[in-house]
Amino acid sequence: MQQSSSAAELAEQLRRELDRYSPGGKLPSSRALVERFRVSPVTVSRALAQLAAEGLVVTRPGAGAFRARPHSAQTPAGDTSWQAVALSADGAAELVPRTVDASGVTVSLAAPPPGVLEFNGGYLHPSLQPERAMAAALARAGRRPGAWGRPPLEGLPELREWFARGIGGAVTAAEVLIAAGGQSALATALRALAQPGAPVLVESPTYPGMLALARAAGLRPVPVPVDPDGVRPELLADAFRASGARVFVCQPLFQNPTGAVLAPGRRAEVLRIAREAGAFVIEDDFVRRLVHADAGPLPRPLAADDPDGVVVHVGSLTKATSPSFRVSALAARGPVLERLRAIQVVDSFFVPRPLQEAALELVGSPAWPRHLRTLSAELKTRRDAMTAALALHLPELALPHIPSGGYHLWLRLPEGTDESALTAAGLRAGVALTPGRPYFSAEPPAAHLRLSFAAVADTGEIAEGVRRLRTACDEVFQE
Repeated sequence: MQQSSSAAELAEQLRRELDRYSPGGKLPSSRALVERFRVSPVTVSRALAQLAAEGLVVTRPGAGAFRARPHSAQTPAGDTSWQAVALSADGAAELVPRTVDASGVTVSLAAPPPGVLEFNGGYLHPSLQPERAMAAALARAGRRPGAWGRPPLEGLPELREWFARGIGGAVTAAEVLIAAGGQSALATALRALAQPGAPVLVESPTYPGMLALARAAGLRPVPVPVDPDGVRPELLADAFRASGARVFVCQPLFQNPTGAVLAPGRRAEVLRIAREAGAFVIEDDFVRRLVHADAGPLPRPLAADDPDGVVVHVGSLTKATSPSFRVSALAARGPVLERLRAIQVVDSFFVPRPLQEAALELVGSPAWPRHLRTLSAELKTRRDAMTAALALHLPELALPHIPSGGYHLWLRLPEGTDESALTAAGLRAGVALTPGRPYFSAEPPAAHLRLSFAAVADTGEIAEGVRRLRTACDEVFQE
């Protein structure tokens, strides 16, 4: 075996040789393995760790590695049926349900089967992620003095300042908390602002992950319709009066799934309506950094024009970087900030300092603006490729709005289309789809489909995915 052999290759070689040793028998020392296979001590350590994770060997510090003893066939399987009683309850009596429906979230998190194109993804394809810049930032962060120590509970001051500048207006670093991704920040905000059993106003349609969070917290989502200019203020006012809600969750920029941007004339109106209702607006500003090259100047976050503390702002780095780069910000002013801080501390203590340091290194590097410019151009190219392919191959699917930001399109299906049947047919044709039903908190007005153009490798896969979608539609529409 050559010097370049990987830990995986060494682990495979050792796996084949395990039968030479009796259960509990000692394997050759690390030094002997280094000399025999001409690999580094690190490679040996990683190979043994892999075998230990598989339960094939047991490592004992100072003693070496030993072949694991097989589990006794006589070990009873156990009886977990008692849990059915322990976990059951009268659902109607539960303010905070013990069962949580994560199906609307997992559809965008689960990897599709091999060979299936990912039109249902919620994150950037690795080719769009700033992998080299993130790796370099993480390496530099690990060498910072104190990088592995305990950070301030609110987050690193420099990172809080960076997020505050991005929000703009009079928002200061003192009004920002660092959180572990947008989903965690939304969960904290919902818990802080609404008690179990309370209504919460949501856009319709809206992000299924937020609906799942609300229901898991025992809240009652109340839909407010969205059009191409964002939430409709007159219906928002009606919903506040009818429900008595004190929270409205809003995505004013490139709304998920419609891609709508809250119109300039509606921004102040939404804040005024919420203020008169004595309510908070949770602003989920999740894709501000996924703007397309032809978008023009973006409107400021609602929080930048809110001197009265109506808005609780959520912003994140995750969508523009990687699903594992989970760094976000919660911004609020007034007494609610302390409640947000207390809930976050109790739930998670703090965001790991190395990740915060890496975020600072990333956004402060010359690679960051370069990445955003490249991403902006590539997203426009992909959006245009998908809209052109749909117009050519699937003209019967209505596309009421072409967004200038975000990573997906929202399509209306022909009347009577069975979303579940189309999703299943898509998988058979080799393309993973996102049905529209999970985006509605009540009965949907029509069948829809959300198609992501950012989770596939390139425009070639977009074209192939639309061809596969044509095949799936032909199967379902002819039934």
